[in-house]
Amino acid sequence: MRPNFRTKTLRKCFTSAAIMAVAISATSAKAQNQEGADSEEASDVIVVTGSRITNPNLELSSPVSVVGRDEIDLQPSLTAEELIRELPGVVADLGSSVNNGSEGTAEINLRGLGANRNLVLLDNRRLVPAGLTGVTDTNLIPLALIERVDIVTGGGGTVYGADAISGVVNFVLKKDFQGAEISTSYGVTEESDGAVFRADLTLGGNFADDRGNAVFSVGYRTSDPVLQGDRSFGFESLSSGSGEPQGSGTSVPTAINGLQYDPDTGLLSDDTDTFNFNPFNYYQTPFERFNVFGAANYEVAEGIEVYGQGLYSKNTVETQLAPSGLFGTTYNLPLSNPFLTDALRNQICAQASVGISQAECDAAAGVTDPSDPNFRAPAVTINRRLVEQGQRQQTLEFDVFQLEAGVRGDITDSIEFDVHATHGQSTRVRSQNNSGLNSRVQQALFAVDADTCIDASNGCVPINLFGSGQDISTEAVAFFNQPVSATTKTELTVVTGSISGDAGFSIPWASTPVNFAIGAEYRDNVASIVPDIASGTLDEVLGNGEALLPQSGQYDVVEVFGELVAPLVEDKPFFHSLTLEIGGRYSDYSNTGGNFTWKAGGSWEPVEGLKLRGIYQRAVRSPNIEELFAPTVTGLDNFANDPCAGTNPVGNAALTAVCIAQGAPAARIGSIPVPSAGQINATFGGNENLDVEKARTITLGAIIQPAVVPGLTVSVDYYDILVTDAITTETVGDIFGPCFESLDPNSAQCQQIVRNPLNGSLNGGAVDTPGAILNTSNAGRLETSGLDFTVGYQRDIDFATLALQVNGNFTFENKFQSLPTSLNRECAGFYSVNCTSIQPEFQLNSRISLSRDEGSISLGWRHISGQDFEPAAADLADIFDDYESIPSYNIFDVALKAQVMETLDVTFVVDNLFDKKPPIVGNTIGSTAFNSGNTYPSTYDALGRRYTIGAKLTF
Repeated sequence: MRPNFRTKTLRKCFTSAAIMAVAISATSAKAQNQEGADSEEASDVIVVTGSRITNPNLELSSPVSVVGRDEIDLQPSLTAEELIRELPGVVADLGSSVNNGSEGTAEINLRGLGANRNLVLLDNRRLVPAGLTGVTDTNLIPLALIERVDIVTGGGGTVYGADAISGVVNFVLKKDFQGAEISTSYGVTEESDGAVFRADLTLGGNFADDRGNAVFSVGYRTSDPVLQGDRSFGFESLSSGSGEPQGSGTSVPTAINGLQYDPDTGLLSDDTDTFNFNPFNYYQTPFERFNVFGAANYEVAEGIEVYGQGLYSKNTVETQLAPSGLFGTTYNLPLSNPFLTDALRNQICAQASVGISQAECDAAAGVTDPSDPNFRAPAVTINRRLVEQGQRQQTLEFDVFQLEAGVRGDITDSIEFDVHATHGQSTRVRSQNNSGLNSRVQQALFAVDADTCIDASNGCVPINLFGSGQDISTEAVAFFNQPVSATTKTELTVVTGSISGDAGFSIPWASTPVNFAIGAEYRDNVASIVPDIASGTLDEVLGNGEALLPQSGQYDVVEVFGELVAPLVEDKPFFHSLTLEIGGRYSDYSNTGGNFTWKAGGSWEPVEGLKLRGIYQRAVRSPNIEELFAPTVTGLDNFANDPCAGTNPVGNAALTAVCIAQGAPAARIGSIPVPSAGQINATFGGNENLDVEKARTITLGAIIQPAVVPGLTVSVDYYDILVTDAITTETVGDIFGPCFESLDPNSAQCQQIVRNPLNGSLNGGAVDTPGAILNTSNAGRLETSGLDFTVGYQRDIDFATLALQVNGNFTFENKFQSLPTSLNRECAGFYSVNCTSIQPEFQLNSRISLSRDEGSISLGWRHISGQDFEPAAADLADIFDDYESIPSYNIFDVALKAQVMETLDVTFVVDNLFDKKPPIVGNTIGSTAFNSGNTYPSTYDALGRRYTIGAKLTF
């Protein structure tokens, strides 16, 4: 029967080479190069990630790294993203360590170019996106069935679609599974928190005289939270500027127009208390997942096979923030509010921003009818942490299914066809509790007495903001604390047909025939967000940062593609092999029109055991639905040092003029509040006029497998990726830097900063305080280059098999420029609010193992080079000396695996063996999502030493 189808600059290289030499002598990597992967049966037709050409005798030009099943078994992972997050060349993105800013997804970011510039595949097939950015949530991947993970980091646009600029991650599942497998694992930190549990049952077998095979797998995963308050280094929010505890200016008691209420005197004072928000946040977000996967194939006739697969996943992710509050929003405060004393009322009236005469103030004291001419409700900014509500809690529930059906088979003995269709739908319901509604707080301020609102039609209960900080009644909380929700839906439909095989001839100097693949593909992407009325109303949900406005969009694309791999010379002097590889793809997008993607490369093997390879690729990426259609909203971004805040402008006429031109009242110069919790308002949105971005990718490499050292494989690959006309959004530094360096109030950047009209700050309601206006355009430029290397060695010794694997990456540059006039920022080896997640200049991941039939023991080592605070950001940031750099970071793990019985394996893993603590840099030095709990928890281990025990039973 036919078998079933199926890598600061170069000057640091010498120093790092010494590190690598130590690594090779001691450890081994979590990934291996394709050439070091376990070989498959030569008779099987295999699909190599990075090409649709399936001839196993052809080795292609793009570098492919592989995480094999043995390594997967040693990782106590809850999601597929965790399997490769620590690999060099992969930059940590959204996942379980992101709390404030989490979308509930686990995403992969190759080369630091963004999760939207690489593709995640399951058995070479696209998966339905999780949201409007088109990014795949790897929570969908059935872990129990993963055979290996292939990572193509040289671009894959020609093969899989023009949007695969930085590469492709392909999760390859087991084929023709037979029998039953039960696997389970449980892990917990040394602090007895953060427990993780996983269980999977997989059943499979052949049927119809081995003409078909079916497999079914069901899995359950859950993880408990780890609070920042449960770690000594995370309990207190630290200022990145001073290194001292510094929380949010929105605290208790209440502050009116920047002056805080003193319960002892009953008056407003200059004293300020800050609120420590850290203890409520998560280092590890709670997660629960139930998934089902099924697949089957059946040979309906000789050489013709029908196949299909389906998956369903229900995921629940929870996030938690400190109690909500009134974050400097403007409210109308009636002077007849029953909780105002005469002295406090008089003090508010006398404030410069209020400016109500004493006579008017006295006359308004007892007037509760808004239609009365003496009624006064002046606009004031109010800061008050609503601790009576409890923590803000968000639940993100995903329901995802995807179905695929296809037929494949032989056209001739050497040419095959494959036609398949895929349809997937994803629904995410975002539910929030304990945030509160702005309109109801405003309504509750308009009160007749302590028990009755002026408008009591909807059960309004007055709110008391003038006490010690625990004075809001339970009834008032119940009135303004209403749950809110929003639903995100996405759909993906893909129809693909391809023909591949042997062209029927070979070049005269080669014996292996020319191979080809041609085909066509249609894709349709639909996505929408439907919020409830509160979520979709500007400034309505307290503490949300931004409104979740309704949005929707759709685009489709028709593509044709082709590949050719031609062996030119084989088995000749200095030409053990010479192969040419070319390919092209034409894509016609409904929103951006037609574009062409192509690749050209080849490999030369002068002698057996030495192979040189290279490939040049041109790609385009069409904007996704979010980039095109997202409505303009005002949210939050980290920025702790407002040049207009405090006494900075005093005596500086030019600076004062800029601050006033941006909307700050002249009377507040010298007393403008600093950014609350190190965050400012930022306004951003989509742009329907966006066009495609263009990318050029170069990869050059070598593979050495010396015959004199059996079992040794060394690969080195240089890559250079340039994206022009890049779809980018300006950073806060792109606006503030040029503005406050030039101090020209008429400059474009200065005009992109709009301040709170009452107090001049960059905090407040979205209606009157847009803050930094960050535009999205096609005017950006991205560039990254570096060197990947892999060293693999395996040999039998007297009592065991020794295996060594080292996988490393030098990132020479990772530059980002949002506009031609903007600074071309370097983020490789640097961190700041302008750089998102940490991208080290040098990373190493390695593992050394001893194994025999009875089991194995292995030691893993992960090395991250030191980082520095971004020099370009220093002009607008006063950073604590100890936080200006992060030293190199090393983490070790040990894994023991025992074959208890022929059918039972038991694994014990200790992660972070020496309980390495994360580097501390404070809470305001980087972007909100990744700089949290005084560190970067997605890159550095904030959980501490962890123990995991697992078992797998097969029969």
